[in-house]
Amino acid sequence: MAQQHQVQKNTLYVGGLAEEVNESILHSAFIPFGDIKDVKTPLDQATQKHRSFGFVTFLEREDAAAAMDNMDNAELYGRVLTVNYALPEKIKGGEQGWAAQPIWADADTWFERQQQEEEMQRVQAENRAAMQAAEELHRKKLAGEREGEKEENENKDDPMARAEAEVLNQNNSS
Repeated sequence: MAQQHQVQKNTLYVGGLAEEVNESILHSAFIPFGDIKDVKTPLDQATQKHRSFGFVTFLEREDAAAAMDNMDNAELYGRVLTVNYALPEKIKGGEQGWAAQPIWADADTWFERQQQEEEMQRVQAENRAAMQAAEELHRKKLAGEREGEKEENENKDDPMARAEAEVLNQNNSS
């Protein structure tokens, strides 16, 4: 099932910006459609240049709709623009997001998870040791039973052993 994102009706995504376009030029291109609250062109950290897109936030939804209708596929500085409603900002880093939190915010839960993992490993090691001890005890018991069977079988096959056993039985009964 596709995940639905709530669009921001007064913030527009503007893609396909030429390198020479800055926030001031973007503001000038969109001001004819209504009062603008904010203009942002996120910078690439490595080059410190915008990443060829920006966001324009209007005070009124109707102004944003008019700007989108008129500026989508329009040309600015020789480049064709793509203008859509902006999706809400996504914070990187899982459910809570690490971008908006200090690095130590996760420390308590991390230590808790580590302790749980260590406890689980300790219990598993104890279980393995108990299973090995039980298997060894079972093996010894089976080996003992087999030894007893061997002795009985040996006495049945060996006439001297049978004679000795008869003598012992007679001595014990007298």
